[in-house]
Amino acid sequence: MSVTEQIVVEAWAPEYGSPIETESLDPSGATVDVEVEVRSADWDPVDVPVGLRPSRVDFTDGVRRIDARVWLTGADGTTRPGICASYAAGVVTCDGRATIVVAEVRRGLFGPAGAPELTTQAGAYAPIAAAGQDLESLSQALQERMIELEIEAAESASRKVGTSEADARDRLLVADGPLRGRQHLTGAIGYIKTHQVGYLPEALTPVVAALKPGQRTPLFLTQTTWSRYSWYLRLPGGAGHPWSGVVRCEASTELPLEDARFRADQSASALPEFAAAAHKDPRAPQNLYPIGGLERELRRRLGDSAWVYRALRTSAARWVPGKAGARG
Repeated sequence: MSVTEQIVVEAWAPEYGSPIETESLDPSGATVDVEVEVRSADWDPVDVPVGLRPSRVDFTDGVRRIDARVWLTGADGTTRPGICASYAAGVVTCDGRATIVVAEVRRGLFGPAGAPELTTQAGAYAPIAAAGQDLESLSQALQERMIELEIEAAESASRKVGTSEADARDRLLVADGPLRGRQHLTGAIGYIKTHQVGYLPEALTPVVAALKPGQRTPLFLTQTTWSRYSWYLRLPGGAGHPWSGVVRCEASTELPLEDARFRADQSASALPEFAAAAHKDPRAPQNLYPIGGLERELRRRLGDSAWVYRALRTSAARWVPGKAGARG
């Protein structure tokens, strides 16, 4: 190693990992078309036209928590594992002020088919069958239910918005995470905070490093198990690493190209003002203020974890086979 010229401390707190998962992003293996908006030879940071900030920006997100691991013994004496988990999803609207317009909490007992409902003082844990019995399969089933609830929350919020074309274009819906499953939502884009793989050819990655706050890359089309438009944009507040403060966004390929470009410009115009400051959020600047606030409120609504755990222990101890739920 040559003489060290600079040391940069990662902006994210260690318990949250890193926004860039590897020192050098491996190719994604996806089929990528980088010339949907401009030719590859013309790839440069894109300055967004003024006046595109929507008057309403909605943010949707979800949280999940495993409350307890459980063991379920059937009449035949066979014991199988499961988890009792809580999950929630909601939408916060920013239109001059931030307002949580939807917040839903669910609880589930994830395990083998035929598991019972468990009623506790913290609420009822509905039985949800998981394909596998290992913790990864149970956690995946929980993740799927949380995403389904996020979609329900976003659809509920969308019904509260005017249906005119002008209203639709003046509203941006930011889904925290990949857009998949939410392509049908009006004005929706996916918002990805972390980078695990690289989608661009090596010759174009310097364009990402050259982005200034509020600039975006040209659109590129990504095909894996599903297709979407993608673009990178830089938020203010990142420092040190060339990709600091860079996020990737997605839009549905069901949109005409001009509409996808419009949503990309809207995102680059609107999102920088919501970038978190390092002294206020351990995942700054990518964990936008509305998303961070929504996450905190949803976790509060899950209830105190120690109290929920005691409620589960009490109800499980009082479980009566054949009864609907447990006396808790």
